[in-house]
Amino acid sequence: MAAKKFSSLICTLFIIFNLLFIPSNNIHGQNTELYFTILHTNDEHSALIPSPLVDYHPSIDNPSLGGFARLANAINSIREEKGKVGEPVLLLSAGDYIGGSPYSWLILDGKTPEISLMMELGYDVITIGNHEYDYGPDILAQYFKTAGYPEAQSKTAIVATNTLPPQGHPLNDIGIKDVHIKTLENGLKIGFFGLMGVEADEVAPLAKPVEFTDQIEAAKKAVKKLKDSGVDLIVAVNHTGVEEDKNLAAQVDGIDIIITGHCHTPLYQPVKVNNTLIFSTGAYLNYLGKVELAYNTTTGEVRLRDSSLIPLNHSIGEDPYILAKVAKYTHHLNNYIATLTDGRFTDITEVVLYSDFPLNNKPELKESPFGNFITDAMRIVASEVTGERVDFAFQANGVIRGALVPGSMGYSKGQITFYDLVTLVGLGSGLDGEAGYPMVSVYLTGEEVRRVLEVGALLQELMGDIYFLQMSGLRIEYNPKRSIIATIPFINLPIPSTRAVLRAEKYIGEGIQDNENFAPLNRGDKELYHVVTDYYIAQFLPVAGQVLPSLEIILKDKEGNPVEVDDTIIYRDGKELKVWQAVVEYAKNQPKDSQGKAKIPEFYNTTEPQRLIVKWTIPLIIWPIAILLILITLIILLVKKIKARKSSLNF
Repeated sequence: MAAKKFSSLICTLFIIFNLLFIPSNNIHGQNTELYFTILHTNDEHSALIPSPLVDYHPSIDNPSLGGFARLANAINSIREEKGKVGEPVLLLSAGDYIGGSPYSWLILDGKTPEISLMMELGYDVITIGNHEYDYGPDILAQYFKTAGYPEAQSKTAIVATNTLPPQGHPLNDIGIKDVHIKTLENGLKIGFFGLMGVEADEVAPLAKPVEFTDQIEAAKKAVKKLKDSGVDLIVAVNHTGVEEDKNLAAQVDGIDIIITGHCHTPLYQPVKVNNTLIFSTGAYLNYLGKVELAYNTTTGEVRLRDSSLIPLNHSIGEDPYILAKVAKYTHHLNNYIATLTDGRFTDITEVVLYSDFPLNNKPELKESPFGNFITDAMRIVASEVTGERVDFAFQANGVIRGALVPGSMGYSKGQITFYDLVTLVGLGSGLDGEAGYPMVSVYLTGEEVRRVLEVGALLQELMGDIYFLQMSGLRIEYNPKRSIIATIPFINLPIPSTRAVLRAEKYIGEGIQDNENFAPLNRGDKELYHVVTDYYIAQFLPVAGQVLPSLEIILKDKEGNPVEVDDTIIYRDGKELKVWQAVVEYAKNQPKDSQGKAKIPEFYNTTEPQRLIVKWTIPLIIWPIAILLILITLIILLVKKIKARKSSLNF
């Protein structure tokens, strides 16, 4: 009897213990929900340190955001908090961890700052974005190999489901996965896949010969493969953007969570499509995404408990271990920059310029103050280096990474550092394997310059802001809507007009382009003009003529002989002249104020006087329609007249 009472007492105590101490995801004694948390980032863009750097301070509240040391501190705090209740935490990236800040240049010096730090932080799964290919797939393969792949796949898995390197390419040796499965500490089995988006693919020309298969089909196959493997839920880490992922979720069933990147859009609330939840943090480690979820083991449903974007600001603090790691990379970067510039610049924190106002790179599809500053820099510095007057300079919005914002704190007011300036113009590399797109020097006829303008107008209509051309040495009136006569229905094929530019004038003055000293640049002009742009754009311009002969552009030397783009790179002291070098040198050579500081003149505070003047005119399609209506009217009148004459004769 005593034994029976003792047994009942033990049973009662066990039940009470369960009720008091088992986590809330146990309901009515049954473990129906498993809790887990996803931490996520995207488009980190080599943001090892907070930005803007000029405002950063380790112990004073300041507006700078990001940095891997802050990120590490935030991640560690959440892991510690969740660890106390036994809740697993996943850390994911949706790609573009490379490209943007000068720290990515260290890749060309054989170092792996981004991926090595991400592995230190314990990222579980990452994908590959378009900027991972900024230095080409061969260097990307070496980057991963140096960081410890393919062995590192067991720590930080790379999923790139629709990425297809050619046979024999070194990327095939990295162990990149089409799908990945991870079993959490609570037994939850999660499947992952990752996609390169359509738009991201379009702006990754250096990815060749790597190809990207159809996103929808790749996703369907991945979902089936993961479900056949018995996963409980499926998470996609996609470098596609919110809109493409909304379309993906609508067309592909079975995706529970999408962590997306590429469009730089922070989602303060998740987007839900077809039972798929979509999340994004924006870019540059301004935020860490935190998604708290529950998986119902009975129904298989995923419930969103909570989600937030955590600003990586001063209140987060910095992890000292990661801070020391970043400091070592900063030391390497300073040495690398000193080598690139022959000692002209040796410290990323150096103040190179002052300004009383920001130089904006917006609104989209418009001339911008920062665009004018950059193209003026290219035109003026190239003139000095080549010893030949440069007539025109072009640069695309896609390689201008943001607005130039001077410091706003008491200790940084009006200052612009080397790092903050170069971060905005430092993409790409040259034939020399060194950081930054090189500038090229070519000669085009006046007619071809007008064709460049037509190509720019056409591309902005077809492909958006990243192809919008900023320019120096020109003033034009144009109607972008005239670049396309009409679009053929059903096949969605636009018909270019080559008549978007209404008027073009060349600047014939010296220095900064003012509102005077212009001469007409007429159609059919056969005179040769000196043009500078970057290597990427110079490669692209002749392609238009292959599609539309009326837009043929042939790169030439000053004697008018056709040249290959590789032979047009500008060199100084035996080294390629980079766009970023031209911009930072132009900045440092701005007029000095009374204290001897280089300062941006008020001229760049606005886009007045305008260089790119939009002038709305009657759409071109109206003219053939009007002519057709007139013809129809004339035919009708003629038929009526003939009938009337016949009637009078019959009478």
